Amino acid sequence: MTIDVESFAASARPVQFDDLDLESAFRDRPLSPEALRCLRYMHDIESHTVCYLRDLLLTESHRDPRITTFLTTWAWEEQWHGVALAKVLEAHGETAGNERISATRSSLGLKDRFGPLITTLGSVLARRDFVAVHMTWGAINEWSTQAGYARLAALEDHPVLTELLERIQRQEARHIAFYATEARERLAASPRARRLVRFALNKLWAPVGSGVVPKEETAFMVQHLLCGEGGDAWVAKLDQRLERLPGMSGLGLVRREVDRWSLVPT
Repeated sequence: MTIDVESFAASARPVQFDDLDLESAFRDRPLSPEALRCLRYMHDIESHTVCYLRDLLLTESHRDPRITTFLTTWAWEEQWHGVALAKVLEAHGETAGNERISATRSSLGLKDRFGPLITTLGSVLARRDFVAVHMTWGAINEWSTQAGYARLAALEDHPVLTELLERIQRQEARHIAFYATEARERLAASPRARRLVRFALNKLWAPVGSGVVPKEETAFMVQHLLCGEGGDAWVAKLDQRLERLPGMSGLGLVRREVDRWSLVPT
């Protein structure tokens, strides 16, 4: 079923957090060092979404007005997720928001300069099927992001953090609906797209943000949130969701990546 993207865009709202007394909630019951380390990562990646958008607008995706309407809305809502997480970090006396975002972007150096070129080259090679790669990639990224929020809320069991992360997850669910629907339709329509997407995921996919933050931070996130009994259940669920898409059965992508990152020192 095709998503009505105009209605989707019209219903966009910043994630609400003004009604949550973050200062007193975290003063009375501060988060663990492990949770704060995860939140720093999440803040940095949510705030980096506009840079992903920059790269994607240089690809075949920019030709489709439905896709660009979605991407504009997606980037705006993700920006507010970063703002909300910044407030949690600031309540713990941590640097967040523009100061931290600027430092993160500056640290990327040449990687940030060449990123758009590499993405554009991939789009040129994939031609019309690049959008299928983009939508499938976006689906697994959003599924895994939502899983990370759910897992962190369960591990930390802090009522105010849980409420905020559940609000963010509800918006992530909107993004998932679009990405997954578009991916399913495009994969079903094209054998070439199925082969290309499977190849790209197998060879290139890594956890969200792994190219933006230091390796040890990605490894910590993966090990803290997706290892152990509760994490294993989420890994299986993520692989099941991806493998329900046309041509993706038996991929085992998330399990393989979690196993790989579980060996990286933190």
